[in-house]
Amino acid sequence: MWRVLVTDEMHLGDHDHPDLQLDYRPGMPREEILAGIAEYDALITRSRTQVDRELLERAERLKVIGRGGVGVDNIDLDAASRRGILVINVPEANTRSAAELAFGLMLSAARLVALSDRELREGRWNRKHLGRELMNKRLGIVGLGRIGGQVAQFARAFGMEVWAYDPYISSKRAETLGVRLVDRLETLLPEVQFLTVHTPLNEETRDLIGRRELYLLPRGAVVVNAARGGIVNEPALHDLLEEGHLFAVGLDVFAVEPPDPDHPLLHHPRVVHTAHLGANTEEAQARVGHGIVERVYEALSGNYAYAINAGFDPEAFQALKGWMPLAEALGRLLAQITRGRAQTLEVAVLGGFECEPEPVFAAVAKGVLEPVIDEPVNYVSSRPRLEERGVRLVSRRDPDARGYAQAIEVRLVTDQEERRALGTVLAGRPRLVRIDDYALEIEPTGAVLVCINRDQPGVVGRVGTLLGEAGVNIAGLQLGRDQPGGRALFVLAVDQPPPDEVLEELRNLELLERVDAAWL
Repeated sequence: MWRVLVTDEMHLGDHDHPDLQLDYRPGMPREEILAGIAEYDALITRSRTQVDRELLERAERLKVIGRGGVGVDNIDLDAASRRGILVINVPEANTRSAAELAFGLMLSAARLVALSDRELREGRWNRKHLGRELMNKRLGIVGLGRIGGQVAQFARAFGMEVWAYDPYISSKRAETLGVRLVDRLETLLPEVQFLTVHTPLNEETRDLIGRRELYLLPRGAVVVNAARGGIVNEPALHDLLEEGHLFAVGLDVFAVEPPDPDHPLLHHPRVVHTAHLGANTEEAQARVGHGIVERVYEALSGNYAYAINAGFDPEAFQALKGWMPLAEALGRLLAQITRGRAQTLEVAVLGGFECEPEPVFAAVAKGVLEPVIDEPVNYVSSRPRLEERGVRLVSRRDPDARGYAQAIEVRLVTDQEERRALGTVLAGRPRLVRIDDYALEIEPTGAVLVCINRDQPGVVGRVGTLLGEAGVNIAGLQLGRDQPGGRALFVLAVDQPPPDEVLEELRNLELLERVDAAWL
């Protein structure tokens, strides 16, 4: 039975998971969360609960943090990753709602809805306000992700031309949306009459749209921020409104929320505001609550596809699931047969991998660490743990698959030596096909002995005899050599790891240059 604590208000919906216990405690005080979090396997929050290092240090059982929504500003991702805790969100659940509000703010700002509404409430009937039409205008979108892409579709339906700036979006996606993608923000701004931002808030995007950027917009532009407060500089917005450089502004977010009652933008007649309501529709809340519980359950069951701190694209993770056991096995093998202190781990995906191979790199790192550290390690914690140990991970892609359609090659460099392993998937099953320069083929599971010897008769027989005398059954054998009479490498799959004294006896055989044991 997995215990899940829900500390913020949300509509969880109905779920058919008898092995999942949901403790719904919306508004739970921080002191109570800190006191009780050690009893839970997962935590589900919105933006209120601060999941910081102090909380995580007390969360001894915690495996998953679910964020009901998009942003994870309230979660210490680095601390969670180092502890191997998956952080899950449901970014697509409120896409439609957030995009509709952003577009609604743009319409309201363009037609001065807030100003006219305010005057009517004060008893003034003023029909002299001239707004702006959207048709045949150019909209600039900063951030062409899910929400930005939806806004682009709305804009095109209104007869707008859409330009976008997003260095992390492919030209193919922009082309699919009918959007012109530009490579510099400075190129976009002078060309658009409307601007909307849809990026996360981080060090790269804080004050992304500042005074200089706002002045690059044509006079009379409309600016909307329904993403995160702080992306657009608020004092600059106010100053350019006062000067008349900007026509109007729509805001759903502020740098500090709630804003000070005396915040100048709150009282400006040409600003339309909402109180961070982007996700606040009945439909979105139902999708968020139901979706986050389902994804937390999947994560507890071992599905890492939606863990944002793993850095995986969900489609890529699903596409590569058949390669993950191989990647882990290659890492485990090299960690156990390479002598010395690890310095560099190089992972190459070879051949026709069409999706992003990040999950493969994490799986190899996990495999390398598992035999050498005491605490559990998973796909989320493997990279940070590798860095903690001073091991540099180098990843690359190579179209040359060494004679296979696709393959994974791993190279581990220590302060004493380096060793390599190559693997592929054949008929849906992982295969180890090369160790160092020796070709072979074996399924990388269970206990194995990797032996290097001079290529001469009787070596394998002598090793088999010793193992048989010790009661160690041989399950399989693969042999590779560089040339007849040269050096050879053979791998014995055995039913159980040989005792230390048997390994020592094997290593003392003059016939063998080297014997390494590994559990895959």
